[in-house]
Amino acid sequence: QVQLVESGGGLVRPGGSLRLSCAASGFTLDYYSIAWFRQAPGKEREGVSCISSSDGSPYYADSVKGRFTISRDNAKNTVYLQMNSLKPEDTAVYYCASPGTSWCPRLVKYEYTYWGQGTQVAVSS
Repeated sequence: QVQLVESGGGLVRPGGSLRLSCAASGFTLDYYSIAWFRQAPGKEREGVSCISSSDGSPYYADSVKGRFTISRDNAKNTVYLQMNSLKPEDTAVYYCASPGTSWCPRLVKYEYTYWGQGTQVAVSS
């Protein structure tokens, strides 16, 4: 059974940092890419970043380029999202997801099959 579990969310001040984790079970990250999405209240779910399992290539939405870094630890079957220089507009529930492929499709929710339950990130002074 495929399961994705996010952790690491919380409340942080503008300019601060958080690291989110996505622990996978039921499949190995050696063969499946993982993405991060976020959804703010009243808004559509937005793709943030994806890391390919085939070559480790990362992809980022323009809104987070230069601030967020995605990485993976295959030995721990875990993907991380390091978020720096956080802004109030980064406030959202963050989800990890997998398309069930080794490459990263477009960062749109219908391309992704497996989802975690989400972790809340709040950026506020």
